[in-house]
Amino acid sequence: MQEPPINPIIANPTSSGKCLVIVPAYNEAASVADVVNDLRLHLPQADVLVVDDGSTDDTHKAVPVGTPVLRLPFNLGIGGAMQAGYLYAQTHHYDLAIQVDGDGQHPADQAHKLITALVDTHADFIIGSRFLPNDTHDPNYTPPISRAAGIRAIRTVVRLLTGLSLTDCTSGFRAANRPVIDAFVTWYPDDYPEPQVIPLLHRAGFKVRETPVTMRPRAAGRTSIPFILGVFYIIKVTTAMLLDLIRDPWAPRSR
Repeated sequence: MQEPPINPIIANPTSSGKCLVIVPAYNEAASVADVVNDLRLHLPQADVLVVDDGSTDDTHKAVPVGTPVLRLPFNLGIGGAMQAGYLYAQTHHYDLAIQVDGDGQHPADQAHKLITALVDTHADFIIGSRFLPNDTHDPNYTPPISRAAGIRAIRTVVRLLTGLSLTDCTSGFRAANRPVIDAFVTWYPDDYPEPQVIPLLHRAGFKVRETPVTMRPRAAGRTSIPFILGVFYIIKVTTAMLLDLIRDPWAPRSR
């Protein structure tokens, strides 16, 4: 069977590649339709996959018609949901995967910035940062004090482990190229994937970078980490990253 034509990457018409937007969603029936429709509007040549992470509401029914939904039989958490999405991307031969949360925090009109940064910096993995200077910053978006303090603490740990000065290590707005997709299919952290993968990718030789994006408060639902960035969360994330120092989940990146 002949492969479908490759979609051009919107941010760079001179390059080409199949792009998949993975939308992990857990009990996001109130917001997932708007997220998908915005993605169709702003990234019309990218495909969208919703991963319903064992929702107990009607999340899968709220997804607009024509958008594939990968329904997990029970809640695996963000790590399991995203790994399922990366497996789908690998199986269907996508060259680029973008994570956009189903709660409405990641505006679809910002997704092209991730693609542009991936192409322009020749990076393997791009993190969308709400803390880098950004002309379109939403003045209404201010993370809670406890969350902001936790982000700073984890940023310090990541810098000590990698030497990378990243500002938004917990951001779920990110893009991966095909080698990273293949790596994530092999192994992906279950509990705290956003900060955990950064030292692991760095150690494996992948190039990790940030780009400024605008974010907004979640439209509905609740955070997947209810005690977000309290002292207990920081201790657990730090412990997980330290334990990862003895883990070699991926082969070194060939250059």
